[in-house]
Parts: sequence; C-alpha cells; structure tokens
Amino acid sequence: MNVLEQFGIVPIDFITLVAVLGEYRYPGDKVSKMEKKGELIRLKKGLFVVSPNIHRMTISKELIANHLYGPSYISFENALSFYKLIPERVLITRSMTLKRSRNFSTPLGNFDYISAPKDYFQIGIRQEIINDRYAYLIASPEKAICDMIMATSGLRLQSVKAMQIYLEEDLRIDFSSNAAFDSQIIRQCMDAGRKKTELTQLYKLLER
Repeated sequence: MNVLEQFGIVPIDFITLVAVLGEYRYPGDKVSKMEKKGELIRLKKGLFVVSPNIHRMTISKELIANHLYGPSYISFENALSFYKLIPERVLITRSMTLKRSRNFSTPLGNFDYISAPKDYFQIGIRQEIINDRYAYLIASPEKAICDMIMATSGLRLQSVKAMQIYLEEDLRIDFSSNAAFDSQIIRQCMDAGRKKTELTQLYKLLER
C-alpha cells in the first residue's frame, strides 16, 4: 500500500507529509520526488492533494476550495449548479471568504475567492456530506443568490419585476426545481450586507 493512500482526496499540508515520511532521511526531498512522479499534486506552496492514480477516487474541487483558502464556503454559480437551479456546467470554482479576494490557478483548475464582511459571511452556510466520506461548506440556495447579487458590480434592480428578469434571464435560475426557499436567510442578508434595495426585491419575490 502506498503511504499516500491514507489521505484519500483530503488536501494535506507539507508538515503532515513530512511527519508521515519521517522514516526517510530527507522527507522533504521525498515529497519533491513524489510530486515529480505525479503522486502528489501541488495546489499551492505547502499544500498538496494525492493523485487519483494512487487512491483511485474522484477529487472534489469543492473540498479543495475549502482547504485552499479559508475560512471560505462554496457559492455563486457553483452552489446554484449543485442545487440544480441553473443548467450550466461551471468551470471556475468560486467561493466567499472572510479574507481578501484572491485567485488560485492550480493543475485542477482555477479557484476564485470573493471577500465578505464577517456579519454577512456567516449567514446561510451548510455542511454538505458526500457519501459519508467527506464534507465541505457551501452556501444555501438563498445565500448563493444573495452572493451573486452582492458580488456583481453595477447591478441596479429597483423592482420585483426587474429582480425576476435578472434571476430568470440573466442567471437562468429555474425556480421550479427547488420550491422551498427560506426567505429569512434573505432577510438576514438584507440586515447585514450591502445592496439592501436589491435584496429587498429578492425577498419580496420569494415571499410571493
């Protein structure tokens, strides 16, 4: 059994790898060799994920996103796609974070992070458990919509009708696929965040 199999698809830092490879005289060099052989995939300096060739499992970009830069949670188009609210396949993994906005380009794709204030950030976050094997943080459907509105510059939606057009035509959200929305999450975002006018129209729309 390859010593790396024990980590599965969970990202691991350099210190943990060195500790596991303690039997080697130069464990740091061993980590470099494993990376060159394709056994380890470098996500950023000091953070790796084991290659699927070793553990024979599908790597989760959502799990990687939580570990790559945090605290953060999956949101925006990625969350909307997860809940089957939009039809498009999403290529860039986008998250909300408490830290400053950043982008990471990795061998597994691009990861974008949008900064949010703490009182807004902590609203409407869920833990999604996948096949009882791993879990990651993701926005609720309502929070993901709020995040899209909050992060889109120049967006001015002054009426319920304008909000409905934006959601159905611009974001292509299919409300029939998820009948139960928690409007109280919208209310909390209204109280904590910017763009209160837009979020008020969203609240009114979902309260219909």
